[in-house]
Amino acid sequence: MKIVFMGTPAFAAKSLQKLIDEGYEIPLVVTQPDRKGNRNKMVLSEVRKLALEHGIETAQPVRIKRDPELIERLGEIAPDMIVVAAFGQILPKSVLDIPRLGCINVHGSLLPKLRGASPMQAAVLEGFDESGITIMRMAEGLDTGDMISKCACDIKGKNFTEVSEILAEAGAELLAQTIPQIADGTAVYEVQNDEEATYAGMISKTDGYTDFSESAERIERKIRAFIEWPACYSYLDGQQVKFYKAEVIDEEPDGEPGTVSRTDKKSYYINCGSGKLRVLEQQLQGKKRMSAGDFMRGHKLSAGDRFGAEEGL
Repeated sequence: MKIVFMGTPAFAAKSLQKLIDEGYEIPLVVTQPDRKGNRNKMVLSEVRKLALEHGIETAQPVRIKRDPELIERLGEIAPDMIVVAAFGQILPKSVLDIPRLGCINVHGSLLPKLRGASPMQAAVLEGFDESGITIMRMAEGLDTGDMISKCACDIKGKNFTEVSEILAEAGAELLAQTIPQIADGTAVYEVQNDEEATYAGMISKTDGYTDFSESAERIERKIRAFIEWPACYSYLDGQQVKFYKAEVIDEEPDGEPGTVSRTDKKSYYINCGSGKLRVLEQQLQGKKRMSAGDFMRGHKLSAGDRFGAEEGL
């Protein structure tokens, strides 16, 4: 079987590796363009790295629907199937209609819950104990196509990185099980119930900002959901502080949201809209990530100090 693969991050690379291991012919991998990292060094997507390692041709359209040459190339390849996993772009009908077995998506949620661009982050942010993978046949709508197979996974207390790793493994295995069923006609296609649908939209940098007016529980989940990007962040004395690890403390606030309640040798406690947050790891602007203990040795914190808006409160 000839399969074109479309995907970008590490989550998608697991599925691509599985297809390679299973011996499928992969004439082309489509991924997002390289981006500039620190010191203008170009950063390749995990999918592109893997494709290059295996000598697979890659394409990197800025917008696939506005790339007639790539769409023509896909027509020339005439793949039996296109497999998509966290590609980051919506496929136009002109692409969806190319493969004889359709375009198949490895989606990081139990559809119809959490359609959209950030299902794994949303599952963490909303406090789900369980999420999973849905293999679906792609349609023109946003994750509205028929479901083919599902796999549920325990994600309780996990951060986005951990959830992504769990679901990437599950997705790769489920994909390998499902493709033969699609090919031999035994796959069962289930229409989604739109009334049960929820959405997880694109994440912006400002989504990570917190002034601690929310509950400690919500902010702790935000830290876990946005641990890779954009991070949960606030400002202290005009400097940005990103938070990477914290615990919810079931205590009544003893000050305004964002104020430091108390400190100990390994952590500090911030008053929230309800409850307190015990911070264990963070990153001060221009510095490396470090434990709260190391942070306080270089930046003294006292009860009453306040985290909040960049330009003062």
